[in-house]
Amino acid sequence: MNKFKEFLKRKDIEISAKRYFIDAMSAMAQGLFCSLLIGTIIKTLGSQVGAQFLIDIGNYAMAISGPAMAVAIGYALHASPMVLFSLAAVGWAANAEGGAGGPLAVLIIAIVAAEFGKAVSKETKVDILVTPAVTILIGVALAKLIAPPIGLAAMKLGDLIMWATELRPFVMGILVSVIVGLCLTLPISSAAICASLALTGLAGGAAVAGCCAQMVGFAVISFRENRWGGLVSQGLGTSMLQMGNIVKNPRIWIAPTLASAITGPLATCVFKLQMNGAAINSGMGTCGLCGPIGVWTGWISPSEAAISRGAEAIAPTAMNWIGLILIAIVLPAILAYAINLPLRKLGWVKDGDMKLGN
Repeated sequence: MNKFKEFLKRKDIEISAKRYFIDAMSAMAQGLFCSLLIGTIIKTLGSQVGAQFLIDIGNYAMAISGPAMAVAIGYALHASPMVLFSLAAVGWAANAEGGAGGPLAVLIIAIVAAEFGKAVSKETKVDILVTPAVTILIGVALAKLIAPPIGLAAMKLGDLIMWATELRPFVMGILVSVIVGLCLTLPISSAAICASLALTGLAGGAAVAGCCAQMVGFAVISFRENRWGGLVSQGLGTSMLQMGNIVKNPRIWIAPTLASAITGPLATCVFKLQMNGAAINSGMGTCGLCGPIGVWTGWISPSEAAISRGAEAIAPTAMNWIGLILIAIVLPAILAYAINLPLRKLGWVKDGDMKLGN
């Protein structure tokens, strides 16, 4: 057993929740962002301005989402170059075989393939043959074997969440908004979760609301400590920057979380806000304005996942835009600020509690 542990340590194979469910998932979300998400945005822009070359560029970027996710996961797992490059084929196979639940299949299969590849890397004199062969054979074999059921399970779970949101928009609006919003601030990838579940429609709108509430909420209530730099880094970057401060004083999390519990049902019940763009947008919030952009692209050019669930392109009305702006920016700012005031008066939140860079 000791020799096995020494072998794992030498190969930098760390079997832990942090390595697989935080580091790998966060990297996977970046891979998705740099392929499917940015490709969707470019393609939508091209469609609106009538530029075929932009549409083509968007299609190319979207097509390699599987390899991009797998390579990103391998990078997070500290894979050697030979393993990393081989994961491109694994990601393509897992994403293709996984269907709508492809991202979840890529996450699981790329982790296994990468770790096996790392285990054999540089252990033989014919490493140039052995390492890519082991990585690809194991990864693609797993893709053929388990990606379809993984994809189906993820799709069914996503369908269940969306069905429940349609059936009980108030309760599910709160639950989806709060849970996905919390995941965004935690060192967990809310974007990867939404992508894995192919979360669109009303549930996607609630997820957007929750993520925006966390990001805009923290940006506003910490303004006195972090000023404009903090407003931009949290409002357009990520509220995850507050994680260290949350550990020190969890009460600073109350205002953004309660704000998400309010904006979620407002999104589902009042404004009927649907996010029918790429599912990853549901978990992005105001990061690069990807959440609102996803809603917009869903209006004019719904994603394949959304279309499969009955979504259709619409011409957005003034009410659609008002609802989006209120849910994504205005209400989170007002609600978080108002909720945080009594918390400061009670002494639960004090000056400096949300200072970034401590």
